[in-house]
Amino acid sequence: MAHRNPSITIGFVVTTLVLLATVCDAQLSSKFYDSTCPNALSTIRTVIRTAVSKERRMAASLIRLHFHDCFVQGCDASILLDDSSSIESEKTALQNVNSVRGYNVIDQAKTEVEKVCPGVVSCADIVAVAARDASFAVGGPSWTVNLGRRDSTTASKSEATSDLPLFTDDLDTLISRFQKKGLTARDMVTLSGAHTIGQAQCFTFRGRIYNNASDIDAGFASTRRRGCPSLNNNENDKKLAALDLVTPNSFDNNYFKNLIQKKGLLHSDQVLFSGGSTDSIVSEYSENPTTFKSDFAAAMIKMGDIQPLTGSAGIIRKICTSIN
Repeated sequence: MAHRNPSITIGFVVTTLVLLATVCDAQLSSKFYDSTCPNALSTIRTVIRTAVSKERRMAASLIRLHFHDCFVQGCDASILLDDSSSIESEKTALQNVNSVRGYNVIDQAKTEVEKVCPGVVSCADIVAVAARDASFAVGGPSWTVNLGRRDSTTASKSEATSDLPLFTDDLDTLISRFQKKGLTARDMVTLSGAHTIGQAQCFTFRGRIYNNASDIDAGFASTRRRGCPSLNNNENDKKLAALDLVTPNSFDNNYFKNLIQKKGLLHSDQVLFSGGSTDSIVSEYSENPTTFKSDFAAAMIKMGDIQPLTGSAGIIRKICTSIN
């Protein structure tokens, strides 16, 4: 009978334990702050509930903020960083400037959490939790947020410009953008459903409501023209319109019903139901709000897992807008 060299056995065990520790270290966990900051989630929730109660639109803004963060360098709060000598802020990218909102709410949540547990909870995790709490505050689904993300020390305006979706995107482009981040076409349609509580600026849909195209309901276009003048100027461009006219303040499946009726406000909305590969998904969600909400929760969890910084990577910022 052959005898195993004990040093080899010990070496194997140690190596295995190190590998397991490395794997575990790189994984997010819903219990990450249970011992280090047990009141973190309730503190964040209070701030989000207050913000959404003051302005229902903020719910959509916070969900979108998380999305725009995760699509650039992963879910690392890079979108929150301001311009500095070493950072070109993502806030000024075309898809974000004068559009993405909610920064002040995240800053407020961070301030409150720092009072309870200074230097423990990352801005990236606050953004992720805020999106979940915002959804639930307006009747949307809740989900278990995996935690343990750390904050980036860099931002990438160039990646924001190249990777974030545009309101002019066609279906293939949208699918490609999401696939690049590990998300499926179904995930893309599901996450687009958050537009049911969103708003858009006039300049993003002016061309669609004035071009008399075959993919827009004529009566719908006429109604929308009242709030979006054809004259192109700064004041008119910023006029807001609800993406869902029926129930703009409720997280429901009316967004998908609107698309079937050719009442998608943005071009990038209507292409989801335009004779292409995602028509069946839109139809399914229009008929089954429960499926939409459960799929939305799953897609948000999946999106929140995009390239997080964990372990010794990144930092815990003291304030979310700066690495100092």
